[in-house]
Amino acid sequence: MGIKKIVVGIAALAATAVLAACSGGSIDSAPAAGGAQPGAASVPASAPASTPSSEAPVPPAKPAAKPIAEKPKPAPAAGIPCANVVTGACVDISSKQSWLVQDGKVVYGPVPMTSGRKGHATPTGTFHVLSKEKMHLSKQFDMAPMPNSVFFYPGDAFHTGSLKVPSHGCIHLSKAASQKFFSTLNIGDTVQVVS
Repeated sequence: MGIKKIVVGIAALAATAVLAACSGGSIDSAPAAGGAQPGAASVPASAPASTPSSEAPVPPAKPAAKPIAEKPKPAPAAGIPCANVVTGACVDISSKQSWLVQDGKVVYGPVPMTSGRKGHATPTGTFHVLSKEKMHLSKQFDMAPMPNSVFFYPGDAFHTGSLKVPSHGCIHLSKAASQKFFSTLNIGDTVQVVS
């Protein structure tokens, strides 16, 4: 037998093995690949050519993965003018009121407050608590004390202050309310201020 016939014969056997592997059978049960070519070696007579058995074992189907149930996120609190607060504070400048919210429920308020005066308006929008200081001294205003400061905007915070005199941008609360805001709000909590 020539080298060319041996190579062609080996290629035919390799193709048969690949087909058998892909169909889940073995070389012995795989059909011959594509019939004999002129000058090509055929599968030896000792290896019977038969079709794969329909009784071949079928691998069991993998069970579908159970979806992981996520806890639903609480919706923003109802009954307040802030649409973006799930946990944090809501401030309504026009009504001069403020609330504390946790997990979509109002937990404190409304409480009275005062905001920035003309030329020093309290910024409106959605912010986050940046820092807290039990007793902040304002360098900008002659070391004025700002007890229970909860900063939500650079230079602006909730803190104890006059409920009759407008601020320079901060949210003034009564002493009791500022203590509650200080102890309840955490860094990163949402603060929404609406006008």
